[in-house]
Amino acid sequence: MTLVEHYILKIAATAFLVALGVLTAVIWLTQAMADFDLMTTKGQSLIVFFHITGLIIPSLLMVITPIALFISVLFALNKLNGDSELVVAASAGLSPFQLFRPFAVLIVAGSLFCGFMSLEAMPWSFRALRFALTEVHSDFLTRIVRPGAFNALDYGLYFHYRARGPGGALLGIFMLDQRDPGQNNVYIAEKGIASKVGDASYLVLETGTIQRQDRGSAAPAMVVFDSYALDLSHFGAGMDAGPLRPRERTTWELLHYDASDPYVKLDEGHFRAELHDRFIAPLYALAFGMIAFAALGAPRTTRQNRGLAITGAVVAGLALRVGGFGATALLARQPAAAPLAYVLPLSGCVLAAFYAFAPASSLAFGRVRAKLAAA
Repeated sequence: MTLVEHYILKIAATAFLVALGVLTAVIWLTQAMADFDLMTTKGQSLIVFFHITGLIIPSLLMVITPIALFISVLFALNKLNGDSELVVAASAGLSPFQLFRPFAVLIVAGSLFCGFMSLEAMPWSFRALRFALTEVHSDFLTRIVRPGAFNALDYGLYFHYRARGPGGALLGIFMLDQRDPGQNNVYIAEKGIASKVGDASYLVLETGTIQRQDRGSAAPAMVVFDSYALDLSHFGAGMDAGPLRPRERTTWELLHYDASDPYVKLDEGHFRAELHDRFIAPLYALAFGMIAFAALGAPRTTRQNRGLAITGAVVAGLALRVGGFGATALLARQPAAAPLAYVLPLSGCVLAAFYAFAPASSLAFGRVRAKLAAA
């Protein structure tokens, strides 16, 4: 790269890092406040709070990176035009392709970063978040819930124990599970002890009964046990219960999912849409960067209005992303929509590149040089 290209890359890269950091911090803060009850009602430490809320950052980075690229390219070009640096560089022989080279480095690097977040970091973070929330619910159940009170662990799930015994054992356990619309389950045990096997947490009930009653049935079915292990992951709402969701599975697992699995059969379209969305995400980073460059890539004097070009770029970017969301939703229902989901961001890149390097853009550089030479 030439000295001018290094200078342009420095401006754009700095703007990208600032935009990425600020946007991520602001959105993370709004999301983290929703989980503040981890400390206020569930008795978790500040370290656990930051650990759990920090695990959403990879998914935020995947979404924010294209926006940060868009903002940084617009900012850098607007600054260069506002300070007349782009006009001077064009008069000195800088071609549109030479101007684009530092932005191309930034756009490609941002797209690769977005791809890494989408394909690797994001599914890992969601899986880690699932296990972390399981730990929180386990800790909440065995250490935070009050003895002698009926504690609502989830909608339709109530837990009660009489007192604490030696070694943290829970004495006189009663649990009512009404989450299944077709069945009520009542667990009664003399004692329960929390234990951990690998990454899974369990509450081992000793000497008790399980009463299962189907809705509409007159008499319940009763099971007497000496020891029974309850998986504590089922005590949490949503995220940490049941099989791994599509977003919690690695890209390799999504590429080779078992179509005969009952959970996959129930929502196979979601698996398909999640897989394609991970590969499409970096393409939007490319498209947003190219649209921003096409909007302000031609040299303009300080007397020329740049507001219309910026507005057009914002509208084009929004329209492209909204279309992408629609294509993803369609892909979940129709496998044949997969090409459309890829064509949208790629067409954005191609059209933006054509506009940026069209003869009219090259003529703009030529006119600037001619005017300055005549002056």
